[in-house]
Amino acid sequence: MSEIAHIAATIFKKAAKSDRFVVAIAGPPGAGKSTIAEQLAALLPEHSAIVVPMDGFHYDNAVLERLGLRHRKGAPETFDLRGFMALLRRIRAGEPDIAIPVFDRTVELSRAGAALIGSDAKFIFVEGNYLLLDEDPWKELAGVFDFTIFLDVPRRELERRLLQRWREHGRSEEDGRNWVETNDMPNVDRVLSRRRSADLVV
Repeated sequence: MSEIAHIAATIFKKAAKSDRFVVAIAGPPGAGKSTIAEQLAALLPEHSAIVVPMDGFHYDNAVLERLGLRHRKGAPETFDLRGFMALLRRIRAGEPDIAIPVFDRTVELSRAGAALIGSDAKFIFVEGNYLLLDEDPWKELAGVFDFTIFLDVPRRELERRLLQRWREHGRSEEDGRNWVETNDMPNVDRVLSRRRSADLVV
């Protein structure tokens, strides 16, 4: 059995007595959170699992400009944490047909109501950089999740992946490297140095 299949089986067993089971998949930028979340969801019974990306709660670029945070996009303070927490409360309450925003990397903007959590969704995979961040107000997320996973990837590999990401999105080598060094890697270091413990480290 592959590691991903083993994790999916573990989650399936832990959720046996739950109507809705919320899993956090946390890790630094470039760790592969969305990929692993999608892989896990695909291994569970059809239509029973959905992925909820924290990135849907990015502040719009215009808001970041007003806040003087455009150069720090992706840092904890550039997310609508209260809106995100309100969504998690609705998910935990088992509400049906919950609309969720999804971040579109092709335009670097969130699309409201881009996906729907149906009443038949039992497994909710929430993925994001700061789900285990041990800082106020993010530490208020402690206790929200039924199971937590942290993706531990070497810093050098994260840097390589992030540089490749920006190449694929059309940034010049110089611009991409500058963004990674001044923005992405500080966010990586913040996640790695200030995280709460997880139920599972991968």
